[in-house]
Amino acid sequence: MYTTASVLFKTFAEAGITHAFVNWGNDHPAFLEELERERVESGKTVVEIITCPHEMVALSAAQGYAQVTGKPAAVIVHVDVGTQGLAGAVHNVDRGRTPVLIFAGAAPQSSDKRLKGTKNEWPMWLQDVPDQPSIVRQYMRYTVQLQSGKNAAKMVLRALQIATSEPKGPVYVWARRETTEEEVDKSAIEEKLDITRWPPVQAPGLAPTAIDSIVDALFNARFPLIITANSGRNPKTVPLLSTLSTLLAIGVFTSCPSAVCIPWTHPNYIGLSFGGKNDLLDHADVIILLDVDIPWIDSKGNKPLDDARVFVIDSDPLKTTFGWSHVDAELLCKADPEVALSQLIEAVESRSARGLAAEKLSARKERLASLRSSWTKSQTEAENVKSLAASSTTPTVPFLLAALRSAVVSQTPSKGEKVLWINESISNYPLTWSHLRPEHPGSMIASGASSLGYALGAAVGAYLGGIVVQKEYDLITAVVGDGVFLFGVPASAYWMARRYKTPFLTVVLNNGGWFSPKSSMLGVYPDGLGSAASGQQLTVGFGPDMPDYSQVAVAAGGAWGKRVERADELQAVLEEAVRVVVQEKRSAVVDCIIQSI
Repeated sequence: MYTTASVLFKTFAEAGITHAFVNWGNDHPAFLEELERERVESGKTVVEIITCPHEMVALSAAQGYAQVTGKPAAVIVHVDVGTQGLAGAVHNVDRGRTPVLIFAGAAPQSSDKRLKGTKNEWPMWLQDVPDQPSIVRQYMRYTVQLQSGKNAAKMVLRALQIATSEPKGPVYVWARRETTEEEVDKSAIEEKLDITRWPPVQAPGLAPTAIDSIVDALFNARFPLIITANSGRNPKTVPLLSTLSTLLAIGVFTSCPSAVCIPWTHPNYIGLSFGGKNDLLDHADVIILLDVDIPWIDSKGNKPLDDARVFVIDSDPLKTTFGWSHVDAELLCKADPEVALSQLIEAVESRSARGLAAEKLSARKERLASLRSSWTKSQTEAENVKSLAASSTTPTVPFLLAALRSAVVSQTPSKGEKVLWINESISNYPLTWSHLRPEHPGSMIASGASSLGYALGAAVGAYLGGIVVQKEYDLITAVVGDGVFLFGVPASAYWMARRYKTPFLTVVLNNGGWFSPKSSMLGVYPDGLGSAASGQQLTVGFGPDMPDYSQVAVAAGGAWGKRVERADELQAVLEEAVRVVVQEKRSAVVDCIIQSI
């Protein structure tokens, strides 16, 4: 017997989906029956099923999987309540432009025993809500209800086509139980789908006039600057950006990055920020905004020069899903970064004969070398400071991250070359990007958004994705805040890591609570009554009796765990944690006490 569920799994597999992250419910009898049919008849399921005790972790795992593979996974959840359980991960895959196919069952519409799949359990009346997809519609690229198994394959292929076209993102497919239980003829299963007829939209490039304007501006500039954040989501852009920067001695600055856009060691990489004042804007006379959501924050005193020439290159240059976003620009170019960078490099190289004046190129290089030296020197100096006070034993974050970097180099077979960093350190984002020094395309990822709790699930999904595309990571390391750790539903995440043999290292930057809301308060009331109050008093602290984070992972997933409070103990503990993950294939959590909020 075959049902609509049979059609769905077959379509997923033929479309290249290898994994489904699932949280089953009373809307899924046909799915469970179909999976057992596959096991009985062929010994395995056509799609690997990953059981996820929490939906937030399921969608975060699917995001990590897609970030590593470049391909969507499926997430299967239970009616309206499971859709709600996806929680903030929905925001993350939307803003992070991550292709994911979410399938949700829905309560039966009938209570008629003549209809297979009809209401037969008491929760089904309560789960029959007026508009289930409205829960997530504003975050989706596409939502659709399946009405029949006969055309379900084509509806899924259309959804995937949209999910993988720029701007990429999540899609939501749903069906009532009567539909998923619908029996279909064997011919529907035997029909071969021609997936090549369902390609994503061809990535657009720059118009010839735009290429001319941008290249002219770059050749004539005194101090050109590229600000980017997300171009590295496509790893192919990293060498292209490096090449363009090198050809014309263009500085590169990352603003709120979500991916490695340029190697940390590139001589023209001159800074990063997550807000604050960007002094480079006071000097740059040509600025290219390359796939960046927040190039600067105006209220922090940031403003390009009045005569600066600003060019925006982005798959959504107007940021059409933001309530407000604006940049005074000469050109807004809707273009794919990989295509656009290739076009600009070709145009620059074709002009090389008459080229950039040698003295101007030399002056640019000297300026960039000075800026780079100042930036890296400040990082080295920060790493040499163990504690903020002579009497304190609590490590500084730069010192801690340098110790982590050293431990990973010393304890992994590749000396840190085959390591994936998952960065959800939030208030320590800029320090983590700076001091872990990600070098290779795709070697550090983040959610690209602001809902906390992504990293733990993403680590599981990234591990599975690495197997699919043969990345052969020595180690996956998540760097998180203590608040993030709790948001990540650790009991579910570490249980999954043990169940599916996806061990990873977690380093918790434990400042005793939520620093970000306190920082936000200080941004509005720097001298207010709350400015001198403790985190505990402000109700943003987790003390005095904080959770023992590492032991949550020990209990839920058999992990190794330890809390570290002294700077002089860090190196040995971090090295042992890396060893446990690499050699024992067991997750490890190091709870690092840092300056309290």
